[in-house]
Formats: sequence, structure tokens, C-alpha cells
Amino acid sequence: MDLTQIRKDFPILSRQVHGKPLVYLDNGATTQKPKCVIDKITEMYTTTNANVHRGVHFLSQAATDKHEASRRVVQQFINATSANEIVFTRGTTEAINLIASSFCREFCKEADEIIISAMEHHSNIVPWQLQESISGVKLRVLPITDEGEIELGQLETMISSRTKLISVTHVSNVLGTINPIEKIIEIAHSYNIPVLIDAAQSVQHISIDVQKLDCDFLVFSSHKAYGPTGMGVLFGKEKWLEKLPPYQGGGEMIASVSFEKTTFANLPFKFEAGTPDYIGSSALATALKYISNLGMDNILKHEHELLTYATERLSEIDNLKIYGTAKNKSSVISFVVDGVHPYDMGVLLDMQGIAVRTGHHCAEPLMRRLGIESTVRASFALYNTKDEVDVLAKGVKRVVKMF
Repeated sequence: MDLTQIRKDFPILSRQVHGKPLVYLDNGATTQKPKCVIDKITEMYTTTNANVHRGVHFLSQAATDKHEASRRVVQQFINATSANEIVFTRGTTEAINLIASSFCREFCKEADEIIISAMEHHSNIVPWQLQESISGVKLRVLPITDEGEIELGQLETMISSRTKLISVTHVSNVLGTINPIEKIIEIAHSYNIPVLIDAAQSVQHISIDVQKLDCDFLVFSSHKAYGPTGMGVLFGKEKWLEKLPPYQGGGEMIASVSFEKTTFANLPFKFEAGTPDYIGSSALATALKYISNLGMDNILKHEHELLTYATERLSEIDNLKIYGTAKNKSSVISFVVDGVHPYDMGVLLDMQGIAVRTGHHCAEPLMRRLGIESTVRASFALYNTKDEVDVLAKGVKRVVKMF
């Protein structure tokens, strides 16, 4: 990959912060956008803006064609069997809420169980807790090791006749751990239990083939994959989506409505109530094409080199501890320095133009498992460089000296 050219594709990377060149290492929260994505949004609003699916006029039909073409791009990107298996949502969080609500309504009764892991983001915890009060389901939590790896041997002992679904993250947003989802799916399916994969932190880093994985559901967010905010994807096997009731009601998701009865539209529209984000879908498709053209294997190799280099550089700093030392890890480093609160570290790095994330990273139960309240998180993307890692290491050392 030509990093010099790639960085030119992202206009924001040329700006300064506090008089320093921007070093953007908060990609786990959101990625920056290439110019082609920004241009696509402008193009859609200036040439093709009209509500989709409902109009017979030219602009409406053109917008509809682009929206549905974007669905097919997503289908191809994750190798889904059909475009009917791609549901557009507002992001990973809404997609998980959709499954939690519809799945529990259809398949769960009181005391049935949902299994998640101890490293989940709040978006894969809270929706299931809401269902505890609505449907009476119970959450069971698969433990993790001190290194940040799932205790896979515990999974089969946790599965019972009450287990209805397993929902687990592919990559931890705090630890960077790449979970053995292939094995989790294999074990779950041996008991006829469906699996939901949270791919919010993996789809932009690792090539995903849902047919090869054989997962039943998979969700991810556009804004973490170089696309626009407020846009996301739910993949579901057609056999499951056909059985699930709608999540929301309104326009678009109906076949016919009377005061006596409503019948619902076919897939995937049954789950897409209201006007969809047809601008966002086109921009997301542009983002996925962009990273596909770079090559997912090339991205993975580059980011792994960054992770290895950053781990080495940060490990040189006295009293710095890295949390998340799994053997199989993505491009995320969470760390704490003795005597320096993560918030203070984040603020002082920002004054040097370095953007990192601090806090509990929407994973408070994981923080409690690790025995800490918060960390500093540096998360890397395809446009980051080893020079930026050097700036980070130098910046951390400078903060440590101040304290």
C-alpha cells in the first residue's frame, strides 16, 4: 500500500491540532473518511436526492437504484447469499437492539438464556438486559483470562436446554482480542443454537465471509469502516429473518394496511420502517469499495505491523502496562501508566496533536474484570504510520516526565 497516496485520500489528516500535525489514533471510536466518500455524499444530495421506493418520477427511481445497488455491494463485501439478508440500520447498536427485541419476542420465554462474553461493549449487554425485564430472559457471561482471551472451554458447560442464542464480539474494542468465532459458532451449532457476531471492530480490519463463518447474524457500523455516521448493517440468514417479527412499524415495511390488519413487506424491507438513509447507503458502499480496492489482506498486514511496532515502543516506557495480550490480536492497544490518570494522559497528548480515547470505552464490566476504572486506548487504521507511533511514544514519555 502506498501510504503517502492513501493519506492524501483523507483530507482531515492534513490539518493541525493545537499547532501540531494531527496524529489520529482514535479509529476504534470512528474512522476518518476518504474524499471519495465525502464526494459521494455531495453527489447524492446535488444530483439524486429523492425518497426511495415510493416515487414514479426519475429522481426517486434513480435514488432507489443506487440504494439497492449499495445493498448488493454490502452483500458482496461480506459474501452473503442474498441481498435480502442485508438490513440497513443506524449502526451496530440499533442492529443488536433489533435482534434482541425481535428474537426474544419470537423465540424466548421466561428463564431462557442468552450467552455473551465478559469483554462485550455495552451495546451487546444493555439490549439483552432490557429483554430481561421484558421477556424474562437471563444473561450468562462467558469468562475471560487475565490475558484477555475467552475461556472457550467454559462454553459447553454453560450451554443448556435454556440457551437460545450466543452473542459475542469478533474483536474487543478495549483489548483488541480477536475471538475464535469460528469455534464458537461450531460449538453453538452442534447444539442448534444461533450465533450473533458483533463485527463493529473487525469488518474494517479483517476479511469476513459470512457463508464460510456460518454465523446466523452479523452486525457492523458504517462510521467505523470509513463510511458515514448513522448508518449500519444487520446481516441475518434468510431463514431466521423470515421468522422474526418486525422491530418497528411505519411506512416502507408494509405490504398493506387497514384499520383491521396490517401485512408486512418481504425481506429486507420488513425491518426497515420509515425513510431509509439512501444517502448513507451509497456512501457506505463507496467506503467498502475503497477498502476492497486496497485489499483486506494488505490492510491486515499493515495494521499488524503497526500493532507490533507500537507494542514494542510503548513497552519501553517505565511503569506502563498494556491490557490485552492475547496471542491473536487486532490493532488496538489499551494501556495505563502508574501515577498518571488516563484522562490526564489523554488531555496532555491532545495538546501535542495526538488523538487517543480514554475512559471505560463503553465496557464497564470488562474494566471491573481487569481491576481498573479506565485506560488510554490507541487504535490504528490503514492510514496510520510508524512515524505516528513514534510521536505517540514520545508524547507518552513527555507526559510521564511531567508527572
